[in-house]
Amino acid sequence: MVERYNAKHVEAKWQAEWDTQGVFRSQADETRPSYYVLEMFPYPSGRIHMGHVRVYTLGDLLARYRRARGFDVLHPMGWDAFGMPAENAAMEQGVHPAEWTWSNIATMRGQLQSMGLSYDWDREVATCSPDYYRHEQKMFLDMFAEDLAYRREAWVNWDPVDNTVLANEQVIDGRGWRSGALVERRLLPQWMFRITNFADDLLESLESLERWPDSVRVMQANWIGRSHGATIRFRLAGRDDRLEVFTTRPDTIFGASFCAVAANHPLASELAKSDPELTAFIAECNRTGTSEAALETAEKQGYATGLEAIHPFSDGVTLPIYVANFVLMEYGTGAIFGVPAHDQRDLDFARKYDLPVRIVVRPRDAGDDFSVADEAFTDDGLLVNSDFLNGLTVENAKKTVAERLDASGDGEAKTTYRLRDWIVSRQRYWGCPIPVIHCDDCGIVPVPDEDLPVTLPEDVSFDEPGNPLERHEAWKTVPCPACGKSATRDTDTFDTFVDSSWYFARFACPNADVPLEPDAMKRWLPVDQYVGGIEHAILHLLYSRFFMRALRQCGYVDFDEPFSGLLTQGMVCHETYQDGDGNWLFPEQIERRDDGTVRRLDDGSDVQIGRSEKMSKSRRNVVDPADMIDQYGADTARLFMLSDSPPERDLEWTEGGIEGAWRYVQRLWRMVCEPSIELPPAGQPIPSGIGGAALDLRKATHKTIAAVSDDIERFRFNRAVARIRELSNTIGDFAPGDAADASALREALESLVILIGPMMPHLAEELWRRLGFRDFLCNQPWPNADPSLITEDNVVIAVQVNGKKRATVEIAVDSDQAAVEATALAEPNVIASIAGKPVRKVIVVPNRIVNVVV
Repeated sequence: MVERYNAKHVEAKWQAEWDTQGVFRSQADETRPSYYVLEMFPYPSGRIHMGHVRVYTLGDLLARYRRARGFDVLHPMGWDAFGMPAENAAMEQGVHPAEWTWSNIATMRGQLQSMGLSYDWDREVATCSPDYYRHEQKMFLDMFAEDLAYRREAWVNWDPVDNTVLANEQVIDGRGWRSGALVERRLLPQWMFRITNFADDLLESLESLERWPDSVRVMQANWIGRSHGATIRFRLAGRDDRLEVFTTRPDTIFGASFCAVAANHPLASELAKSDPELTAFIAECNRTGTSEAALETAEKQGYATGLEAIHPFSDGVTLPIYVANFVLMEYGTGAIFGVPAHDQRDLDFARKYDLPVRIVVRPRDAGDDFSVADEAFTDDGLLVNSDFLNGLTVENAKKTVAERLDASGDGEAKTTYRLRDWIVSRQRYWGCPIPVIHCDDCGIVPVPDEDLPVTLPEDVSFDEPGNPLERHEAWKTVPCPACGKSATRDTDTFDTFVDSSWYFARFACPNADVPLEPDAMKRWLPVDQYVGGIEHAILHLLYSRFFMRALRQCGYVDFDEPFSGLLTQGMVCHETYQDGDGNWLFPEQIERRDDGTVRRLDDGSDVQIGRSEKMSKSRRNVVDPADMIDQYGADTARLFMLSDSPPERDLEWTEGGIEGAWRYVQRLWRMVCEPSIELPPAGQPIPSGIGGAALDLRKATHKTIAAVSDDIERFRFNRAVARIRELSNTIGDFAPGDAADASALREALESLVILIGPMMPHLAEELWRRLGFRDFLCNQPWPNADPSLITEDNVVIAVQVNGKKRATVEIAVDSDQAAVEATALAEPNVIASIAGKPVRKVIVVPNRIVNVVV
């Protein structure tokens, strides 16, 4: 009897073999077509989680499959290694960010290697390495020379305790996510990338990304947010200047009842100089985050300035001007005109401040009594109460207003974008230093190429809030490269999204002296298949698309799109548990008893089972991959990740599921190691003339090969696993009796082992060796299905009488229509259903259905 499969021993054995032989090193073999598979690289937080296991299993399956298909595969791994968590560790644990990061990388590298992933570790990069970011600094300086990078003042979220800029996502209920301090809006000098230069191209090129999920393309299109509208320059009563407003709804101009400007609008700043109450109101507005989400949830507040805007088309009509907390300076012109009847935000504001609500668009079928109560009317309709626009459609009214504005000089048609230039400055230590020097005489001076990289000083202190680089006089004080006078380094570092916007290209030439080596770019880029979470649909993926366009303008690459194909995987979920006090519990803290109850392990108290949610430390519904791999082996975890759900959907982690996968691993082991008949030697051809059960087994094998291949191509990995299990059942039911049967069985087992190779590589390698082969399974070609064995001789079709199924018949494929009709009409149930009534006609759909009409 064969010994029980020992996953720990076998997996360690084959991982060592692969590493020793350098099996997965990319050779740039020009005789084979190239294929680049990449999963989004992780932040080195310390340990991998189940989300990592899933995404890297998916990518590894694709890499191994493409390799077997004859491609020269590039499949690298690295680390998105800069970021705030390292600084937090420095403050909380007294460990240097570099030490914390490199230690975590070592731990996580070992964990990933324990999964048997087919990475070319010789290409490993870490974004915190000067060998990496010196090239990033060089590319930035080239973008600066091309005017794609620039510095200007911008409104940002400022944490006055941590003394740093916060991203919109780090502002929670108006407070800093870490310090809890009330966030302020501050106008600070910031480095920016001109992503808006490419807004049209980024938007229109989405159509070419046919192998991207539609949902991601829609999200990017919405984020870019191209809007067609008009600019209106309102004259101001009693003043010579004007208030410029951009609107996407110029058709509603006759419904305007107020104008509003952002708290940071120049007009608001001017008025605040002589109005202490307005100054206080602006300060209150500046304590709200700058994100649209923050403004949507905040209570709408306004301050009446006493100024009035003159309506461009209605003589004698003026609109009061407010400073409002829901208007952002970064969007449009920082000023709006409010139409309460047709914008919900404006309606809420108007109700609060008792402003008129004038209906100027109403449904086509509505009468004169149409009104707006608590919900604005935002649908299409016809213009009313609008002078020369009455009776026009919304679109025609927009054009008419734009024409009139242009004729009068009070405005014109305009296209604008939601997309704003990318702010890349961060007032933090653990990031890539921005390679410029500020000189009082020369201004901004790029660091000379020969002085790159500008590295981070190691002797920094985190014993007080703020950016340690700002306090490091020895590091930041340097001679100006242009004039030699004392000058100051820029103490900001790059947003970590900069690091991840080009790493995929560096993998193609990780040791090159130049940022991107042209031959390597031609060989490997763009990435053929990118795999990662949909949460990166906008920022990372959009920034990467911009970066390639910027690098093309700088002469580094000759392509625009970084990723030809994109697969976004779902989350890994687990049910949640809470005790009687509402405390979250880890799965290992509970037990399921025979009576069906769930209790705490330590005290036996009741446990409430909650809904299944994404695994998270806050809910404690996490399972440590290291524990699973130690108990069941990596292949079992990989199989479960593939078999339970389509990759784009969420996956429910269950103990029953992982145990079922483990049982299947043991079954495969026994099936191959203990065949029911002695198998012929490896490599022996299948004898001709095989029939009966052996032929049926051969057909099942080749149909499985064809179906699994198609499923992998279409990312239907769970279906591929199901088909492999079906073939296992067929093999298990096969009762061989002679040499021909043994040959068919060997073919089936060999095919089965090759098919599971991308999914369970360690087990497959061991079984391949047990079948008598000496070469690596991962170097074997993918099997091709024999067309003669996957073509059905017969087909079962339904027979209907007046549209109701009455029988099924088995016929030869592509049978003569008359023969099919005769067979169907001879069926007893069909005869009974016709019941002697005259047959009007018989409709035959070849190989599919027969419908008898009586």
